[in-house]
Order: sequence, then structure tokens, then C-alpha cells
Amino acid sequence: MAAARCLTGAIATPHALATEAGADVYRRGGTAIDAAIVAAAVLTVVYPHNVALGGDLVALVRTPDGAVQCVNASGWAGIEVDVDDLRTRHGRRLPARGVDTVTVPGGIRGWEVLRSFGSRLSWAHLLEPAELAAKMGVPVARSLAAHIADESLDLFGVPREGDTLSQPALSDTFATLRASGPGDFYEGRLAARTVDYLRSQGSVLVADDFAAFQPETTVPISLDFGGVTVLTSPPNTHGFLLLRALRAIESLGITSPLEDDMGRLMRIFHHGNALRADLLADPRYSDIDVLALVHGGLGEVAELDAGGLGSVKVPRGDTVGVAAADDEGYAVSLIQSVYHAFGSGLVDPATGVLFHNRGTSFSLDPKSPNVIAARKRPAHTLMPVMTTSAGAVRQVLATMGGQGQPQILCQVLLRALGGASAEAAVSAPRVVVGLQTDFATVDSVTCESDLPPTVESSIRAADLSPTSVPSQSEALGHTNVVFVDSAGKLSAAADPRSDGAAVVVTRCDG
Repeated sequence: MAAARCLTGAIATPHALATEAGADVYRRGGTAIDAAIVAAAVLTVVYPHNVALGGDLVALVRTPDGAVQCVNASGWAGIEVDVDDLRTRHGRRLPARGVDTVTVPGGIRGWEVLRSFGSRLSWAHLLEPAELAAKMGVPVARSLAAHIADESLDLFGVPREGDTLSQPALSDTFATLRASGPGDFYEGRLAARTVDYLRSQGSVLVADDFAAFQPETTVPISLDFGGVTVLTSPPNTHGFLLLRALRAIESLGITSPLEDDMGRLMRIFHHGNALRADLLADPRYSDIDVLALVHGGLGEVAELDAGGLGSVKVPRGDTVGVAAADDEGYAVSLIQSVYHAFGSGLVDPATGVLFHNRGTSFSLDPKSPNVIAARKRPAHTLMPVMTTSAGAVRQVLATMGGQGQPQILCQVLLRALGGASAEAAVSAPRVVVGLQTDFATVDSVTCESDLPPTVESSIRAADLSPTSVPSQSEALGHTNVVFVDSAGKLSAAADPRSDGAAVVVTRCDG
């Protein structure tokens, strides 16, 4: 009798139902790619404050041959965009919400590209759990209930935690996508309906903006650090900020970046935030020297203009991060988003599709490399991360957290490389410098209250302003990870700040 063949897969997401959908994919013989896609689809139903079919996606995908690719499915502005008209109507900057912030949503095309790297299950199968969740309804999660209470938007009624949220129109949309494929959202009846709806709200997007859109598959940017190669997404995302900080830790001899030297690390990110505000844009439209951003002057003292932002109210919500890996060598760090909580605030009643507000990240300043233009992608906060050693995956990291994503991932990665378990790495207290919480300034450092006292002292010594929030505050992100040890054993953890879960599944045949 032939020996049983056993395959193991791990997945971590910010919602238990999404994690269970991914686990079931492993039980059915799917890969980490299948698990990541099915989980992301379910999250558009159960976590609409953070992700929707009308949002963007950026992912790293590793295949068994050792290759790692970045799938950038961040959408572009419409061909008919008129920057002068936007300046006339909005002044110096775009609004936080509304139809003028809606760019072409890239997420569904992103799933399609990811499948090409090693999916085993059909498109229809991968979207079935999301369709059923939207049709049958799901309990309103803690995070969703809190955001519904906080936002002045009535998109789903006013359900409380534990109430059942049903979305029949969204269920029908998933049924259409299962039957017709992803292209229907960009070239078929769903595309036509979407364009009609958005234009009825005042959008300049046209049918060809959707039909012509394709994600970009690129080589990740990377840096060797602490015995691993750290890989992340290139511009138009801000992944370079993580690599820049890791390089600074080594170059400047920062020996205790999570405690006594936290202030120095926050100074590095403080300067990096200003670099992002001044320089980050779509590289197809501007000359961005990524090597210079990572390896150039570290600027612990000199500062740049951080975009003229003072104390503001920071919209909550953001993003979902999914981490998945299996012992065949597939791994995915997937980040998907509607940007601010509930995105643009626009939901098409006929399709149930909620649209993101990524366009608010564009500048209206004619001198900015990030000024809005036709078919241009905005500067983006989504940044998947993966590490490898001798070609093998070691860590898969994915987080929400807006402008703080590189800082959160840096702290989680440092803990992992220091020997922390997956659970300990995502549960440990964090800090983030910049506009992370309401009425913070560019000099504010949001600190969870259970940090060691030496951290706050270090931050004050760096001439930054610590602000305390409760421990395991959702404002400090939802991070999900899969770790692979040198023997190939998988472990996974979901952030306690979310409604998530992590699981390792083994399936044996024979």
C-alpha cells in the first residue's frame, strides 16, 4: 500500500470566517494562493469597513521554484480626469470621501493574476463562500460594529455587534462573477452597471478605464537584513520605508530598536514619512530612484516638508492583510483595501459594491510627482512583506495600518528575527509616528500603554511627542503572519487587535 501523502498549509486573517474559508481550501487540496484569494473574497463581505470588491490589491506571491513576484493591482484615475476642475471645486486637496476619490478598483483583476501563479481550484469555487456569506448573512464583528458607530454613514443600517448582516445584492454580484469570471467586472455587464452608477454620482470614469486596466507584475524590492532577505512592493507603494529603516538599524548601530533606541527608530520613520509625502508617486509618471530612497542619507536630524499637514482627524478603517503559506513552497502576502473606513462612502444599491477612496491620496499640487493625472495610480500605502533564507520562505507578513504599515511590519519582523513566536510577534505592544490617530501631528508617536517605560523616554529624547492609547489598540493595525522554521514547520498568528484567527491545516491522501 502506498504511503499517505500529507500537505500542510497555514493562513492568518483578521476575521475568523475568512480564515476558516482558507482552511477549507487546504482541506480540498488548494494551494496558499487559493487560500489567500478565498479569504480575501470573504473579507469583502464580513469586513466592509476595511475591504470591498470596489478596492485595490497589492500582493507578494512565491512559487515552489523560489521566485517571488509582486502583483500591483492598484487602480488608476480616469482618462477624462481634469485636474483644473478638481482644483476649482476642491481647492488645495482632494476630499476624503466622495465620487472624486474613486479610482478604478483593481482587486478583482488582482485575484485573477494571482490565480495564474498556481491556483488549483476553480474561480467559481473560490468565490462561493463569499457569495453564501453575503446571501445567508454573517454576525457583525466587533471591529465592524465599532466603525459603524463611529462613522456618520448609513450604508448597512445601524447594526450592533452580533446582529446579522445580509447583503443580497452583493451575493448576486458574486454569483455573476462566479458564472462569468473576473472580466465581467471590467468589460461585461457588471462593468457597464458600475460605470453607469459612478457617472450618475458625478464620476469621470468611463468604460474604457475599466476595460483597459490590468495589474502590473514586477520584481519586489529587497534588502538583506538579520540573516534573511526582506522583500516588499516597489513604488507606487511605500515599501521602501521598511527597507530604509532596516538599513538604518544596521548602518547607525541601533542595538535596541524596540526599547532604548525606539526614539532613534521613530526618527528614521519620521524622516521617511516626509520622503513619502514629497517623493512617492506612480513610477510610470515620475523618476523614482528606489535605491537612493533605501540607501541614501538617513536624515536623523534634517527633515523635509511633510505635506503641510497639521493636527487632523484621521479617518479610521483601512485595509486587510492575509498571510498564507504551504509546505509545497507557495506563499502569499496579500493586502487589500478600501482605504479609509467604508472608502468613498458610495455603495451601488444594484450590485452591493462599495467603492474605495484611494484617489484622495493624489495631490493637486502641480509641483508634486503625485499630482493626479489620467491613467495614473496614486501613492499607495498597501505593502505586502515576505522574507526568505537560502531561497526558502521564513516569514510572511501582512498588516493594515495606513501610513503606519512599514513601522508596524518593522517591529513585528524585528521581534520575529529576535526569536519571538508568531503569536508573540503580533501581540506585542507597538508605536507609530505620524498621522496615525485622531489629532496626531507629524511629530506624534502613538504608543500602546503596555510598552516598557524606556520606550517613552527614548521617544521624548528624540524630540518627538508620545501619545498613549490602550494596549492592543486597533489604531495600531491588524497584523497577520505565517512563519516557517528551518525544518519547514509552519506556524501562524492573527492579531488580537482584530476579529481574526490563524490555523495550520494538514491534509493526507492515500
